[in-house]
Amino acid sequence: MAALEAAEAVLGLRLRLEEEEEEEENHDRDHEGGGEAAALNGLVVSEKEKSNDIDGTVPESELEAEEKGTEEEHPKQSDSNILDISSDYPRDKHISIQRNLADLEKLADLREGEFSTAVSQNTDLHVTDERKPCPLCPEEKFKACYSHKLHRHLQNLHWKVSVEFEGYRMCICHLSCRPVKSNLAGDQTLSKMGAHYHCIICSATIIRRTDMIGHINRHVNKGETESRFITVRSSKSSYKVVKESATDVQVLPNHSTPQKTDSYFNPKMKLNRQLIFCALAVLAGERKPIECLDAFGATGIMGLQWAKHLRSSVKVTINDCNENSVTMIKENCRLNKMKVKLNIREEDKVETVGNGEENSDTIEVTKMDANVVMHLKSFDFIHLDPYGSSVNYLDSAFRNVRNLGIVSLTSTDISSLYAKAQHVAFRHYGCNIVRTEYYKELAARTVIAAVTRAAARCNKGIEVLLAVALEHFVLVVVRVLRGPTPADDSAKKVRYLLHCQWCEERVFQKESNMVEENPYQQLPCDCYGSMPGKTAVLLGPLWSGALFNTGFLRRMLLEAMQYGLDEAQSLLKTLVSEAECTAPKHLSTHGPSDESKQEESGIYIGTPNTSAESYLVHGKRKSEEVLRSAAKRQRPEHSAEHPPFYYNIHRHSIKGMNMPKLNKFLNYLSEAGYRVSRTHFDPMGVRTNAPLAQFKTVLMQYSTPTYVGAQAEGPVHLPGEIHVGEEVPAGTAIKVEEAELVEDDKRGVATAVFTQSYPTHCAAD
Repeated sequence: MAALEAAEAVLGLRLRLEEEEEEEENHDRDHEGGGEAAALNGLVVSEKEKSNDIDGTVPESELEAEEKGTEEEHPKQSDSNILDISSDYPRDKHISIQRNLADLEKLADLREGEFSTAVSQNTDLHVTDERKPCPLCPEEKFKACYSHKLHRHLQNLHWKVSVEFEGYRMCICHLSCRPVKSNLAGDQTLSKMGAHYHCIICSATIIRRTDMIGHINRHVNKGETESRFITVRSSKSSYKVVKESATDVQVLPNHSTPQKTDSYFNPKMKLNRQLIFCALAVLAGERKPIECLDAFGATGIMGLQWAKHLRSSVKVTINDCNENSVTMIKENCRLNKMKVKLNIREEDKVETVGNGEENSDTIEVTKMDANVVMHLKSFDFIHLDPYGSSVNYLDSAFRNVRNLGIVSLTSTDISSLYAKAQHVAFRHYGCNIVRTEYYKELAARTVIAAVTRAAARCNKGIEVLLAVALEHFVLVVVRVLRGPTPADDSAKKVRYLLHCQWCEERVFQKESNMVEENPYQQLPCDCYGSMPGKTAVLLGPLWSGALFNTGFLRRMLLEAMQYGLDEAQSLLKTLVSEAECTAPKHLSTHGPSDESKQEESGIYIGTPNTSAESYLVHGKRKSEEVLRSAAKRQRPEHSAEHPPFYYNIHRHSIKGMNMPKLNKFLNYLSEAGYRVSRTHFDPMGVRTNAPLAQFKTVLMQYSTPTYVGAQAEGPVHLPGEIHVGEEVPAGTAIKVEEAELVEDDKRGVATAVFTQSYPTHCAAD
């Protein structure tokens, strides 16, 4: 009996040692990943619990403690399905994201190389191995099986349809990881079994593989290549450095087509940035230093150009409400070796940036709404360039802008301004517009009218310095005049426009409060009497004043030449001739003697020829007497304002006639006694004070008939020295004896009928 008891004691001790070894092995497997998968499916049963059924020596208190421990481990392990926040790159991902197939097999408690060894030895795995579950499938979808079947399942179902990203594979997952909406009781349940993917970057669950690929590509385009939960910024390799006007900026790969949280950089707006820089440079020449604001910085390129070229003349503030954009602006400041000042609400600290090199230029970077910035601080120069319309920021801009300061705004909502979405234009600008031949100038006058009303609400008037409407944007630059009198004068220039829909003649309504019985009488045309129905529409309210200031444009041209802005130079030359309404050959050269005679809002333009007394006294208001005398001196200049709107020469061409060259036609109109110039709004447009009837008459007189048939060889032109009212020589082969405008009742198109006389030898043939 003693020997039997000793044998039983030795056997019990051996069993306990085996149990301890098995517990250590299970503990090691849990660290390798097998325990995590088993906890997810609830299928792994510890060997200690099996031995408890045989031995029965373990007390019940320990079993209850183990059961509580397993119950506490399940919710923790289920949370790992979402994302395990860790500093290690592979550990903060879902278990379905692995580098190779062997790592995925380890999750199912498969030892590395076990399958290949069994195949080489030609042994049966189901004899030597036990059944194991799939770590990415629930038990009701895929039951536990032997290793060779599990290997095929993992390889064919999960690994082959995975999405690869930077060496990792996002395998398809069938676990219940996707929460659904709460039920009627308010409990949040899990969705039914369905295949899905887990994003390696943001841990999002996406069903389709193609959608997952597009989701990853969007992360790459936005520069997000790390998990956002470990707050690691994307590598600098994802950025692209762009250089413009000696200024380097970092942009994202998707800078041309950004998402809502990205910074936008449009290379096509280079001309816009050059024009704004020239306007700021002119203002910096009047008074120093000036405080300027780029309310929508994005990449900060515009403010960086201001600070880099104008240096101590300006104090630049770049603002943006997007945190990513503010971070990019600070990095671009470091790239250009400039100092960054903290925002207005924080302490006045200055961070020295750059590669240890100090620079006297300091840029203030703020992160807040543009309206808040303009309410907190006053500026001399404000530029607004939001996405779309800028009407939501006009009240704040004019509230704190200093007297004789400049506000420039860029509107990119061209679909509404160019009358493609008329209801949107009425909603944003309170203006009724239609598509006309002069729709670009109509857009500029619509924006200026909204600016005028916003300034008048703050008891301020405006003087339009520049208005440009091109393919992608509408740029308006105005000078602010403080006081109720300038505000009233500016508000009176906002009028309605009468537009004839038949001949496209147009005229601003007279300034009167009385109701006119027949408003059609204001139109120079007689379409209302000759055409049935209502022929005209009422557009507006629009700005009826000048769009350009000649003196300011000339100084902008000097600044563009000084800084080598070639694209802006060609446009500014066109704007100067358009402001003076002169033909290009009559464009006077910009010399100091000419500039010294220019005035803008009572301010003499500072040139070497002007005396010190003619400069503006900075920081002080001029007395009313000085302003009145300045207004008197400025009256002759206002009388020479350019005529509103323009005509397209192709739109009013005569059927069956060849038009003259545009420059020659400008000379013909000028010789007829009218002011005339080309316009930047339309390459084939003609700005003139001639009525439409006179415009068509001159165009018809200098047009030649289109060659018809084989009556003569080559095109036929009238002699170049013939003027309006002169007779054509009798020896001309083809003679225009008379021209009559015949009304086509069906189409409403005017055509020309010509009677031709041919030489006698042609008749004899």
